Amino acid sequence: MKPFKIRDIQIDPPLILSPMAGVTDYTFRRLIKRRGGVGLVVSEFISVEGLTRNNPKSKRQMRFDEEERPFAVQIFGGQAPRMAMGAEMAEEVGADILDVNCGCPAPKVVKNGGGSGLLRDLPRLEEILKEIKKSITIPLTLKVRTGYTDSSINVVDVAKMAEQCGVEHIQVHGRTREQGYKGRANWDLIRQVKEAVSIPVSGNGDLTTIDYALERWREAGTDGILIGRGAMQNPWIFRQIGDVLAGREPYQPDTEEKKDVLLEFFGMCREEMPEIVALGKMKQLAGQFTKGLPGGAQFRQTLYHSHSADEILDNITIYFEDLRTGRRYGDGLVEAETEEIDSCDAFVSPGTQGAVPMQAGVR
Repeated sequence: MKPFKIRDIQIDPPLILSPMAGVTDYTFRRLIKRRGGVGLVVSEFISVEGLTRNNPKSKRQMRFDEEERPFAVQIFGGQAPRMAMGAEMAEEVGADILDVNCGCPAPKVVKNGGGSGLLRDLPRLEEILKEIKKSITIPLTLKVRTGYTDSSINVVDVAKMAEQCGVEHIQVHGRTREQGYKGRANWDLIRQVKEAVSIPVSGNGDLTTIDYALERWREAGTDGILIGRGAMQNPWIFRQIGDVLAGREPYQPDTEEKKDVLLEFFGMCREEMPEIVALGKMKQLAGQFTKGLPGGAQFRQTLYHSHSADEILDNITIYFEDLRTGRRYGDGLVEAETEEIDSCDAFVSPGTQGAVPMQAGVR
């Protein structure tokens, strides 16, 4: 595992926390960064329409802490002048890297010419990249899907054009816009992009386990990889991948540490936002974090129906105490993998509607 550079910014280790709308905010990024092994973190994707019209939420989404560096701001939109203005604003707040979202499949983003809609309008994408490049001094990167439809795969051409426009790192999600989040990501296409350009390329898609991530990474030969949903399920996955590559046994947190991470996250959320929003955030993370744990599905249902911070804390304590002592919680079953979450996938946990929307719109 070799570090790589985006211009003069070292990505070490070459493992990236993939942007996820409604997830990779200020609190979640710091939670993951503190677990170790992450070389780059990226903001939620941010609307330049909101940014350039002084929308408070859009501006808040650019907030970051020094401990997060290197830190990239990801923006989306379909108009070159506003994209350039948004990029300037990201540089002004101190972002190390400006990333353009060219992968979101959400209809409301695509219909306005942004996200993966740019894959069917390469002249517009080229104009956007050139305008941004003229407007900022920090590195410009691009997050892209393999094509708009399964019959119009053009990611290699997009990558070559982006390189000519001055893009310094390309991140490829191995699905088309038409695929959404169904089926397996095509890592062969990611490999083709790596072979076609001279700038660094990172791959993305389905990397929820250490073994699968390492297999795809080696096959594609990319400089780095992005992990999104896998980090929600396992905040230590970056550290564990580093352990395996260094020939060590992957770090395994015990039950107490898993409980402490949830409590740490909840505490940070309560410091940053109203309690009702913090409750929703907690339910959202727990929905992924407890996958693969005995009785996880029933524990989540209990959390979803918790209506106060005290209830949340009590239920977490009970659940993890049962795990620690070997007592059976609920049915004790471990459920199968079901849902896919990505940069702009729509996801609202049961019981949190209206509290924590994950905008439709990487992983």
